[in-house]
Amino acid sequence: MRTTDLGVGPPPPSVLEHLAAATRSLVRTVDGLGEDDLRAPSLLPRWTRGHLVAHLALNAEGLGSVLRGTALGAAVPMYRSVEARNADIENLAGRDAAVLRNRLLASVTGLADAIVAVAPEQWPTRAQRTPGNRATFAAADVPLMRLREVALHHADLGMPFTRADWTDGVAETLAASLTHRVTSPCTLHAHDVGRTWTAGGDDSVSPGPTVSGTAADLAWWLSGRGGGDGLETDSGELPRTGAW
Repeated sequence: MRTTDLGVGPPPPSVLEHLAAATRSLVRTVDGLGEDDLRAPSLLPRWTRGHLVAHLALNAEGLGSVLRGTALGAAVPMYRSVEARNADIENLAGRDAAVLRNRLLASVTGLADAIVAVAPEQWPTRAQRTPGNRATFAAADVPLMRLREVALHHADLGMPFTRADWTDGVAETLAASLTHRVTSPCTLHAHDVGRTWTAGGDDSVSPGPTVSGTAADLAWWLSGRGGGDGLETDSGELPRTGAW
């Protein structure tokens, strides 16, 4: 999953604030889930809500390990392997509600502590998702990476919380960070927050259509969800987005 490759300094304070607020909201929702709720399907194919909570806990643990390694001057990958990551999600997803709730809370607390432990000069440090993976990300990108995981998957739980419940700041940050997923030139206009982005390559050749909607609806579509519900385009057809 691509980041914005901030990588040159500490993450923006606004991203840290949005992450903290989005995490608190997620934890409140998960605290209210019982056994039957966790075994019910999520909005993601083949995943129950338990799978999503397990993934969110393990993702926080992995990112926390990366940042703790960064603070100590050690290169620590996010996951041992793709296979181990998938197996860990399956194993944890089947645990009872109390275990899942406690694991999520411990993981987000650990990640918050790890963010604080990184020194300003350490934020450009690169990390791997899995050992040997040539694609790397900067420690500075971790808060934004995690914000996308928390906000999108909170809505993916299929509970009363939806993308409409994101704060304006979260929705705008998500939309801005996902514009790279458009594969052809276009203009994206979030009328509720007054922001416009160009996306999809070189607009000097063709500016492409304008896609308008709320920042939340744009971010949801850019993430590969919803099929463009709530959006309007002056071409009558939405541009394509890349695979998630």
